[in-house]
Amino acid sequence: MPAFWEEPDFDNHEVVHFVKDRASGLTAIIALHSTHLGPGAGGTRFWHYADPAMAMRDALRLSRGMSYKNAMAGLPMGGGKAVILADAARAKTPAMLAAFGDAVEGLGGRYVTAEDVGVSEADMVAVSQRTRHVTGLPVASGGSAGGDPGPFTAYGIFLGVKAAVEQQLGKTSLEGVHVAVQGTGSVGGGLARLLAGEGARLTVADVDAARAAALAAELGGVVVPAEAIMDTACDVFSPNALGAVLDDAGIARLRAPIVAGGANNQLSRPHHGDALAARGILYAPDYVINAGGIIAVALEYLARESGQDCTVDTVRQRIEQIPGRLRDIWAQSASTGQSSDRVADAMAQALIGR
Repeated sequence: MPAFWEEPDFDNHEVVHFVKDRASGLTAIIALHSTHLGPGAGGTRFWHYADPAMAMRDALRLSRGMSYKNAMAGLPMGGGKAVILADAARAKTPAMLAAFGDAVEGLGGRYVTAEDVGVSEADMVAVSQRTRHVTGLPVASGGSAGGDPGPFTAYGIFLGVKAAVEQQLGKTSLEGVHVAVQGTGSVGGGLARLLAGEGARLTVADVDAARAAALAAELGGVVVPAEAIMDTACDVFSPNALGAVLDDAGIARLRAPIVAGGANNQLSRPHHGDALAARGILYAPDYVINAGGIIAVALEYLARESGQDCTVDTVRQRIEQIPGRLRDIWAQSASTGQSSDRVADAMAQALIGR
């Protein structure tokens, strides 16, 4: 197997920290892509990887995405990400979380962690017993912006979808706009509720078929099998599950003029943004539209470190800047002929001094 620094997803990362704690059984990777703007901020993912090499790929790709996301959100934070390699049973113990907290503390504040897939508020509270470099905590445990970043992420995506619909379809209302939502967890489910509240027509899918069915019943939407959602004829395809769904096969299946969703690393490889553009599909770069959660937890952390308060209103006001950033990207894409993801990447790289 090639060395990780020879992999295409290695992008001059500053630190790739491998953690192995035999006593607790913890195996983790903490990747810091850039600390040019501040400490690397990004969540911790707890996931079972059938191929351990995929854990490194996730850490590298996700940390780079966080550098871009934080920069484009105007945050004084760099990009980092952690993955904890779960066993097949996804066993998670207090000792494992304590050992992970010690690993974060050992980086001396260069990495600030928070929730991600497979990690709960309670897990982050446990980690915070070993390091202060944790954010997204419930109010009772020192948080100030509401804890779970999922609803803030959903709010930002919702605003981004509205901006995309106006940009591509010329509609200022979501009434009757058909959105296919892939993934109905905290973010996808929250997004679906916001969309339904403004009259959007929904088709939903999830690997947890019962959860998708329950959401469809709640909102008056239609549920389809997880493997069929990308074939749905709709106005907006919104990926809100795991990444890399926009590959050659996935893009060929799309029957929507807009892709706007919260999943990280939606493009399987860089050229897939060009493939979307070639089909005339408007793409909302994932790390721009899904920045609501990191805005919330970063502002909370920065306020706590400076002894100030962070209110929900302050967070929402910052999230409400997301549509303007997307419109700037789309305008430059239209004027240069570059795909929207390449425009966003160039903007972000300039901000982090790359």
